Amino acid sequence: MPAYVIVQIEVTNPTQYEKYKELAPAVVRQYGGRYLVRGQPVETLEGSWSPRRFVILEFDSIQKAKAWWNSAEYREPKRLRQASTRTEMICVEGISQVT
Repeated sequence: MPAYVIVQIEVTNPTQYEKYKELAPAVVRQYGGRYLVRGQPVETLEGSWSPRRFVILEFDSIQKAKAWWNSAEYREPKRLRQASTRTEMICVEGISQVT
């Protein structure tokens, strides 16, 4: 079953975050992930939730998503992201086919 990593980001250090954006995609691909959403601005349609930047990654399984997040290859990009943003991140299993 596919898994989705959903990330709300507020960039606090744009220069350092640009370094993160250069490094992260290769590691995501290495673990079979792909970006479904990556960007800003975000438009709120209902409620008060208003993320500044929003990312959704898709992996083949929750195990692959966790392997990516815990990997040695992602250690440095993760450190850069954590040092240059305020981040909220969750991982959730999804459906494999919409009917």
